[in-house]
Amino acid sequence: MTAQLDHINGAAVAPRFDPVALAEAEAIRSQAAADAEARRIAAEAEAETVRIKAAAEAEKQALTNKRAALQLQRFEAEQHAKIAEAERKAAAEAREAERERLAAEAADLAEAEAGEQREKSAKSWKIAAISFAIVCGVVALPVQMNAFYDEDARYLLAAPLVLEGAAWVVLRGAAAAVDDRRPHWHYRLIAWLLAFVAAGVNLWHGLTAFDTATAVGTAIASLAGPGIWDLHEHGRIRSRDGKPTLRQRSAQWRAERRQAKREAALAEERAAAAQEDADAKAAADARLANDRAEAFPDVWQHALKLAAALGETTVTETIWKRAHRDIEGTDPGETVAIIRGRNAAERRLLAARSEAPGERPVKVNSSQAASQMPPSGGRRVYKPPTRPGVRRKNDTPKYVPAANRQAAIAARNAASKDQ
Repeated sequence: MTAQLDHINGAAVAPRFDPVALAEAEAIRSQAAADAEARRIAAEAEAETVRIKAAAEAEKQALTNKRAALQLQRFEAEQHAKIAEAERKAAAEAREAERERLAAEAADLAEAEAGEQREKSAKSWKIAAISFAIVCGVVALPVQMNAFYDEDARYLLAAPLVLEGAAWVVLRGAAAAVDDRRPHWHYRLIAWLLAFVAAGVNLWHGLTAFDTATAVGTAIASLAGPGIWDLHEHGRIRSRDGKPTLRQRSAQWRAERRQAKREAALAEERAAAAQEDADAKAAADARLANDRAEAFPDVWQHALKLAAALGETTVTETIWKRAHRDIEGTDPGETVAIIRGRNAAERRLLAARSEAPGERPVKVNSSQAASQMPPSGGRRVYKPPTRPGVRRKNDTPKYVPAANRQAAIAARNAASKDQ
């Protein structure tokens, strides 16, 4: 610009350069280049940081996705396992239910078959008993009719029919009593008496009019018919009442004997254990008595005297507590020395806790001094009561004489110091 002005003015002037300006310009360019390079490096570092962070985030996300996939696979596997276990249990329960159903059906079928067999056997036994009784009546009746036959009194031929019929009528009455759950023994007794009468008639007439075989056979027939039917009724009665058989009674008797032996063995074991416990307790009581006698001879002697006075053979816990209270003034576990030592230790502990570095410990006041008493030393300072109110007579517990004397001494000392 200056050269152009000089040229315009017509004067030829040589160009001028400012070294400082050039140096500043160079410094500015260098600073600009350095700043640009720093920004470039910072941008590259930031880009690298972002890239690394993105890569780390991507890797972290990949790990998270992989972990989630593994957890999902594990969850699916667990669910499949649970489903399979549930299906297996359901199948097992179904098989067990089917097995129980089949077993129940088999048991019901067996019970039904057994019931049918019992019913068939009972029916067959009843038919056989009735048939046998009829046959016996047919065999025994002719001899009885011959015994009662008389040309002049032919109506006596009905006597055997009445005799045999009476026995069967009474037996039917016994059956009705059994069905009605009434006493039945007298029916059966009358039936047996009638049967013996018929048998006696057959035996007497058979021996006199016929031979021995006929007499004995017809007598047995008179007894066998009603006897077989009575056996049938006896079995029905026992089945109705549920009475056990001889084998069942024998098995029950053996089981009761075994149970009695087991109970006796258990009783002996319990008695032995109780004796051991009693011996152990007696030994423990003896050791305790020896320890008490050695540790507290005065209390123990007094306890023995109390036990004798109260009619006890041993020193019980009640007597020991009373003796300890009489001698030591406290319950077992504490004495005057123990209480004093505990109080002294608590005062030392309180003084140690209140002591600061470089200062004297705080004096622990006596617990006997009440709030209304003057201080033992120094000027009297009024301390208002913690709760406003009016003093009344006997509102403070009375002190023992020694405490009264100590309070009077403290009051006199405080009054003298005030003066």
